[in-house]
Amino acid sequence: MAATRIKLNLAGFRKLRRSPEVAADLEKRARRIADAAGPGHEVEVTKGRTRALGMVWTDTHEARSNEATNRSLTRAIDAGR
Repeated sequence: MAATRIKLNLAGFRKLRRSPEVAADLEKRARRIADAAGPGHEVEVTKGRTRALGMVWTDTHEARSNEATNRSLTRAIDAGR
């Protein structure tokens, strides 16, 4: 049996990872995580050098305190699936 060779299109992968569709999907997932974590969480989606990035962080003192004591944001990560 002959060996199969696969040549990856890295430029195509980079273009796909930075596409508006991927950014929109990341936005939806980040919003679900922020909603599950409770009030006081912010969401941002940016484009990095090679891919779109979705971020959720605590934006208020109450949310930071809740994360420190109850791990609300950490526990909400599965909502992004």
